[in-house]
Amino acid sequence: MNTSTRRYLKSRFHDYYREAKIHAPHSLTNREWGFISYDSMPETMMYRHKAFGTQGELRDYLVSMQPAHVYHSVALYDYPDAPTMKEKKWQGADLIFDLDADHLQDAPSSYAAMLDMVKTESLRLLDFLVDDFGFDEDNIKAVFSGGRGYHFHITDPLIWNLESSQRREIVDYVGGKGIKSEYFYQKEFMIGDHGTGTRTFNDRTEILSKYVIKNPDTGWGKRLAEYIASYLEEEGQKEEKERFADIKNTKGFGKKTQQRMNRISKDSKALEDIRRGRLDFGKIKDFKAIMAQFFDNTIDQHRVTLAGSAQVDEPVTADIKRLIRLPGSLHGGSGMKVIPLGLEDMEDFEPLQDAVAFSDKPVTLKAIKPFEVQMKDLDIRVEEGVQELPEYAAVYLMCRGVAEYGSY
Repeated sequence: MNTSTRRYLKSRFHDYYREAKIHAPHSLTNREWGFISYDSMPETMMYRHKAFGTQGELRDYLVSMQPAHVYHSVALYDYPDAPTMKEKKWQGADLIFDLDADHLQDAPSSYAAMLDMVKTESLRLLDFLVDDFGFDEDNIKAVFSGGRGYHFHITDPLIWNLESSQRREIVDYVGGKGIKSEYFYQKEFMIGDHGTGTRTFNDRTEILSKYVIKNPDTGWGKRLAEYIASYLEEEGQKEEKERFADIKNTKGFGKKTQQRMNRISKDSKALEDIRRGRLDFGKIKDFKAIMAQFFDNTIDQHRVTLAGSAQVDEPVTADIKRLIRLPGSLHGGSGMKVIPLGLEDMEDFEPLQDAVAFSDKPVTLKAIKPFEVQMKDLDIRVEEGVQELPEYAAVYLMCRGVAEYGSY
């Protein structure tokens, strides 16, 4: 980034911060603040151990310094501007979830498609936060990061004192890590004609039983029940020779069991019974192994992948002293807004429309290399050399380091 580009971006960030609505976190005075300046680039130097007494002081700092990136601590401290973590005296921390497209498997190369994928992942996490953990929606703050993902801030005081190990358990749960299928089903004994839980067949007394899913109305139990029912329903719509092929070939449904599965797949009442947790499949040769595969597929379909630290394999959620982006600030790597979102607005939120911070007025720049991006319904393609683009696109390319301001 040359001097002209740096000066131009700082001027545009200055104008933005004079008018922008800044969403300061609760307990602002107990937060540590950190900043990355365009003046330090190409080096990435974090200026931290700073504190503010009011939101007005914070705004004045942003207007005067025009930082590229603005962060605040997830933790609350007695002395947030103390030079060492020990001296700060940790009080507690919000619970933070960071979803970034860089950490998703098979993420597409297109920026727009990448953002769609990470939004789907974020909505999946929201389901865990509300349904599984029971967090009040008023205590869940969703934020578009301004780059390639979303953050969730859980501000409920009940979680402030959770330790890193406890927060990591939450990460493991939403990622389906260390969870075994046998935790979610059990045998249920039935009542026969000749005594409780028995029947007589060919002069032999047998215990009657079937399997049921534990807690099919919530959590992973609900997801497992829904997956099995949906799987059977979809298999029932295939040609006879294709049904249950993936499970059958791997684990071995017996002939009678497959016939039973075929009947269930066409019976809406039986499918609904499965959604309620009743797994009345008859005798299956290797029920435990088949349920393990069902559950593995359920995890693959529903697990959430959270971002980790660049230094160590540590989820952001478990880091109780981490800094997180300030809602309402600008992301110095894109020039887009870090936007707080109502939970009801997430599904319809379009970052390449709604997070654009700058105008359509033309700006001359020099592209260093070819680049493509879709913003505000425009497919923007640039080749190496001088050209004119809308301001929002020019800022984006400069922030990405693929263009310099001006024609020289």
